[in-house]
Amino acid sequence: MTSNPQVQTVRGPVAVGDLGTVLMHEHVFVVSEELRQSLPETWDERERVDDAVTRLKALAATGVTTLVDPTVIGLGRNVARVARVNAQVDLNIVAATGIYTLADIPDFYRYHGPGTVLGGPEGMTELFVRELTEGIADTGIRAAFLKCAVENELTPGVERVMRAVAQAHLRTGAPITVHTSAVARTGLVAQRVLREEGVDLGSVVIGHSGDTADLDYLHELLDNGSYVGMDRFGLDILLPEDQRVATVAALAREGLAERMVLSHDASCHIDWFPPGVREQIAPNWHHTHLHDRVLPALRAAGVTEAQLTTMLVDNPRRYFTPAGA
Repeated sequence: MTSNPQVQTVRGPVAVGDLGTVLMHEHVFVVSEELRQSLPETWDERERVDDAVTRLKALAATGVTTLVDPTVIGLGRNVARVARVNAQVDLNIVAATGIYTLADIPDFYRYHGPGTVLGGPEGMTELFVRELTEGIADTGIRAAFLKCAVENELTPGVERVMRAVAQAHLRTGAPITVHTSAVARTGLVAQRVLREEGVDLGSVVIGHSGDTADLDYLHELLDNGSYVGMDRFGLDILLPEDQRVATVAALAREGLAERMVLSHDASCHIDWFPPGVREQIAPNWHHTHLHDRVLPALRAAGVTEAQLTTMLVDNPRRYFTPAGA
């Protein structure tokens, strides 16, 4: 039994008990890497790193001590770049392994692995395990959790990635976060597939659950044992903030704060939108919005300080504590 479990971060291992206040679903950079290389005029490395440092220093000034970054293959993950940012900011950044796809697997795995022409073992699982136990590429930075995605439908590619993630979880004990669509109720699909593989759903965050005010759906996810990610505060274009706040407050009144985690799903830089458009359509979608406006609104809605601590400190600590520790 481990008396002082640790979680891997970009700067090295940190005691789980020292994670402090945690935002459980945030990105530093989300980049379409091949297009970035083909359009060099859209990227200034020094400018982007300096901007990220400024933004994350502002986040650290709110009292947040840990940022959990589910940027994986498919989202332009570059942990060496994140490490350059982290070297200038006193913040724990937790890296992930996994593959983000809403349809097909990367062509690299198309012809080999279970159910393919060439067959053989699942290479994705081997990669995920290596990144959790040895490090990501040659950086020496180890991932601490797994990430996969299912949006509107469970395609064969999405399912294969999800089952590979589940197998890596079973081999390492690393927890899982799943990008889902609350509108399409695909959190339930993710739970079904992961359960079929033998995953303890208490080790899973169903991401983006806060995009709905459908309490019946949220209760179903919670009854299955997972955490729900109320993790897109600031994205009012998907669900207005007053509804997001009211939903968290309603679940907290039912004693369910211990199964919710809070965040924004924001990025220091994301290249999915033309310059200036993100700020135009979602002006509150940034890393300090939770502390600037959401936490006061939750308090006004009746959420207690103890419940906020549960969602921001205790639940992340429990999520990253290995079973049996």
